[in-house]
Amino acid sequence: MEAEVDKLELMFQKADSDLDYIQYRLEYEIKANHPDSAGKKNPVTLLKELTALKSRYQTLYARFKPVVVEQKETKSRICTTLNKTMTMIQELQKHTDLELSSKCWLFPWTPTLLPLSSE
Repeated sequence: MEAEVDKLELMFQKADSDLDYIQYRLEYEIKANHPDSAGKKNPVTLLKELTALKSRYQTLYARFKPVVVEQKETKSRICTTLNKTMTMIQELQKHTDLELSSKCWLFPWTPTLLPLSSE
């Protein structure tokens, strides 16, 4: 069993070494084939930065996806509660002599109840 583990470890070390060699060769060939791009950023460096940015984006997306879902659910619950409240106010209005006013000094976006008649 330990021999198999050692064999796998050697395979991973070889794969890592091969990747390092490939990266070195790519960097060398880009520098050799594009010597005129001295003032420009190295494409290999740009690819590395892009990979790092992609990884950060995926991490942030994974962290904030539950927040977005919770926001949508909360918005839905608030809308449902507001609709129920408006329905209750309309029912109360039918059974009493009160009407809805469009403005409230405390919460200007919510309706307030005012008497229908000016007694």
